[in-house]
Amino acid sequence: MTLTVKVLLIAALMLSIIIPFGYFLIGEKNKKRYKRSLAVNVFFFFGAFLVAGIMLFAGVPVQAAETAETVSSNATGFGYLAAALSTGLSCVGGGIAVASAASAALGAISEDPSALGKSLIFVGLAEGVCLYGLIISFMIIGRL
Repeated sequence: MTLTVKVLLIAALMLSIIIPFGYFLIGEKNKKRYKRSLAVNVFFFFGAFLVAGIMLFAGVPVQAAETAETVSSNATGFGYLAAALSTGLSCVGGGIAVASAASAALGAISEDPSALGKSLIFVGLAEGVCLYGLIISFMIIGRL
């Protein structure tokens, strides 16, 4: 396993362990501390991601015979990375949109039950963001 992969795995592990732990700290008085810890973790995750990207391109120069194979493997790796980011970021955005739309829809339905159809449309549009990201990632993987 290369050093780049190790740095990415450590960053992902750090983010995946710290964020769920922060949900237990969400009291009214701990909200500010949770937001601060989340910002620090995201900063370090993308910092490690940036360091891994720099390390990927800071390798030893290759000979002319190996160049085509190296460029192909780098392009394939970045293709998979782009597919993962398009799916992950669109799902995070869709989750934020659904959280806002669904809570507002539940409030509207509790006051007026005839608003169910309109509110389902808005929640469905928010969920569509995730599907677009998934379709884009399938298109990226299909071209690799």
